[in-house]
Amino acid sequence: MKTMLKLLLFVAVSEIAASSPNILYILGDDQAWTDFGFMGNERVHTPHLDALAKKSAVFVNGYVPTSVCRPSLASLLTGLYPHQHGIHFNHGPPGNAGYNRMKSRQEYKEVREKEFVLIQKVETLPRLLAKRGYRSLQTGKFWEGHWRNAGFTEGMTMFKPPPENQHFGGVRRLANGERVAHGNGDFGLQIGRVTMEPIYSFIEDCEKEETPWFVWYAPYLPHLPHDAPEKYFKLAESRPNVAPHEVPYFASIAQFDDTVGEMMRFLEKKKLVENTIIVFASDNGWSPSRQRRGNEFAQTKNSKRSPFDLGLRTPILLHWEGHMQPGQYTELVSTIDLMPTILTATKTESTTKLPGINLLHFANPPSTLFDNRTLFGEIYPGDATSLGHPERNIAYRWVRHRDWKLIVPHSQNPKKAPWGGYLKSVALYDLKNDPMETTNLADLEPHEERVKTLRILLDEWWNPVK
Repeated sequence: MKTMLKLLLFVAVSEIAASSPNILYILGDDQAWTDFGFMGNERVHTPHLDALAKKSAVFVNGYVPTSVCRPSLASLLTGLYPHQHGIHFNHGPPGNAGYNRMKSRQEYKEVREKEFVLIQKVETLPRLLAKRGYRSLQTGKFWEGHWRNAGFTEGMTMFKPPPENQHFGGVRRLANGERVAHGNGDFGLQIGRVTMEPIYSFIEDCEKEETPWFVWYAPYLPHLPHDAPEKYFKLAESRPNVAPHEVPYFASIAQFDDTVGEMMRFLEKKKLVENTIIVFASDNGWSPSRQRRGNEFAQTKNSKRSPFDLGLRTPILLHWEGHMQPGQYTELVSTIDLMPTILTATKTESTTKLPGINLLHFANPPSTLFDNRTLFGEIYPGDATSLGHPERNIAYRWVRHRDWKLIVPHSQNPKKAPWGGYLKSVALYDLKNDPMETTNLADLEPHEERVKTLRILLDEWWNPVK
């Protein structure tokens, strides 16, 4: 009897798998919404992303809920806002400098494992897909320790120090000189910069077994260090009107774009494009300044980590042949929407009430669900003072409704300015006429009611100071 039940279960899972689309997440790391050819920037070299965009639904007003990598990536994995999944920081207590002061690998491991419990406690996309017969592969940026913590069936990041010759991230040294995993991806950061082979081998193996697959491709690109091979620097220098401080960043963008082209050629050669949902987004924005930090150009104040659109906005691409109508869409969408979209596409159920909207509604005919859409988000310091208490560290909340964006700063110490010093008081921006958020309209009398209305929407979404 038990053997028969196992056989029936195997058959059921096999039938589900045979009718399920594959899923590929392509996630840029530190790339502003302005820096793509298909977004109108003719100075950057992104032909492969541009080609993908031509075949995709392109949401030009896409957003991440927060402007730094770890909480943004956790939102992609869970479909939840940072205050909901609890990973609102890059570094848990005692913070990044506190990690470095630790005197043993065991102490470091024990402290970091307290953070990894957060992703283990929530439903994640790979965990849910596994119930539908999917295999899933983690590569690239991943902050949650070993890939198993998020429910991947396979992966590259193991929370172990990468090889000595890996000079582009993934490692830290403790006070006693021991090398440990930095926490942002260790071995996984080799994807895209060193090799693409783990992805290709994984997909080929899944296809051989006739198993649907999910690939998390989150390369450390175009993230610092901007150390692309020389050919990409020459390419960036040859583009029109590129300033010297932009060249290293643009070179890394071109390097990243080439890996996307290589990935697409592989899928096309294997005839896998038709049955694969391809998603693209950046984890957060980044823009180069003219100021140097060591050998690199530092980011601008209003990009990564900030509550402004140069840190928060990203184009979101969705490609699924026969299911998503290609074209540019101006509706407001968020990476929060990707989880419910993929769960719907794969007929996967979640017990969690997700805040996002299923983007498959953009299939014919377009839905009116998005006509009056409001987006929300939250900004925190990189270091958390405690786990499980996001309200203790919130620095800014933001809301966008139509062309208007309100930012509300928070300070835990009334004698100090909000973290980061981005704003001291509430700010209102007209993004249609002021996309770079240079003119604060909040204190002008004609906008008094608008500020009140947006503040009510924001507080109804989440109010950390009740």
